[in-house]
Amino acid sequence: MVLIDFSIYPIGKGESLSRYVSRAVDIIARSKLSYKVGPMGTTIEGAWDDLFGVVKKCFNEMKKDCHRIDFHIKGDYRKGRRGAIQTKVQSVEKRLRQPIKK
Repeated sequence: MVLIDFSIYPIGKGESLSRYVSRAVDIIARSKLSYKVGPMGTTIEGAWDDLFGVVKKCFNEMKKDCHRIDFHIKGDYRKGRRGAIQTKVQSVEKRLRQPIKK
């Protein structure tokens, strides 16, 4: 499984971009992949082709009415790993001996 941190938003559409970002999050949610929305991006876990299929859908949706789009993808692959959205955070919490502020 692959874990990506993904953000996509238009440039030149004003200060508040939530109406555009929410369209991408809706696509991600409908994908049935495991995901977690954060303030600066969304972490998604799945098979390579599934993840990049979702990224492509988000891009195609955004370009319908946005002439310039900024997007960032950061990824992590570890053979045999599942549930990394939770386990990576839990590993840090274990070392800190306390929960991370959410």
